[in-house]
This record gives sequence, structure tokens and C-alpha cells, in this order.
Amino acid sequence: QRVLYKKNALSSNHIQQLNSIGFIWDPLKHAWNQYFDQLCEFTAQNGHCNVSHHDECNKSLGIWVHTQRMAHKKNTLSSNQIQQLDSIGFAWDPREISWNGTFYQLCAFKTRHGHCNVSQYVPRNESLCSWVINQRLLYKRNALNSNYIHKMNSIGFVWDPCENLSRAKHIPGKT
Repeated sequence: QRVLYKKNALSSNHIQQLNSIGFIWDPLKHAWNQYFDQLCEFTAQNGHCNVSHHDECNKSLGIWVHTQRMAHKKNTLSSNQIQQLDSIGFAWDPREISWNGTFYQLCAFKTRHGHCNVSQYVPRNESLCSWVINQRLLYKRNALNSNYIHKMNSIGFVWDPCENLSRAKHIPGKT
């Protein structure tokens, strides 16, 4: 029936009869729309679209989300599908979500303390400090995303705190 339909070889009466019983003309499109609807429900309940494929309660939806990201990388999603996913705030790169979350923690730290030099000796700052150290290491190795470098620079992040200290010691008039 589907093949005949695509070839415009079905009578309108036959099409009407199949439609009346809920016949699905494009099962792939139908499945995609069902998963998209599930993702919309998940987003409404959780405030984000980042479904893990390790989440036992949402395993198949998580796998579908992962598949959409892979299809996007391979340019195999339609522009309509991309637009639909974008419309609900779909995150194409979950690592970027994580990076941005920690970056915002650093921004909050800077707002409170006036600098981005997170101490490793304050237990509540351990994970943020590790992240800061890792960003500096990646930067030194030229392995940090240029967008991330730009964001860090925009908040006055000091890439080499030791160099900054030695400069401060040599400022004329400072003791």
C-alpha cells in the first residue's frame, strides 16, 4: 500500500479507507514523531532535553536522543527535524552543557570573590578547582576549544596564575 501510495497509484477511495483505520503511511516519520513527543514530555517534566541512555526509566528515549546527535553530526537529519529539536532547546553536544554549567559556577565564584583563582584547599571548591586546573592544562597544550577560551577570557580568567603573581611583584611602587 505504501509503495503504491508513493507512486500515486492508489485511488482516493482506497486512501480514504486506509486513513479511516489509522493507517501509517510513513512508519519512520511516525516513530520519529512519537519519540519527539516523548522528548517534549521529558523536557516539560525535567526542564532539559538531556536524556541519558543509561537512565533505565528512559533508556529507549535516551538511545533515540543519542541517535539524533549522531545523525546531526552526519548531516542526516532533515532541516525540519533539526528545527523541531532546536525549538525545545535540544543540546547537540552534551559535553558543552557540562562545560557551560561549570563555567557558570566559575562566574558565580568570581562574582563572590572578585577573581577566578579557585583554591584547592577549600573542600567545597574541589571539583571547580579541578575543572579550572584542567582548563589551564588544556589551554597550555593548545587543546581547548577556541569558544571556551573566548568565554574564559571574557571574564578575565588568568591562564597562568604564577606568571600573574611574578608580574605583580615587579610592579614599580609595589612592595
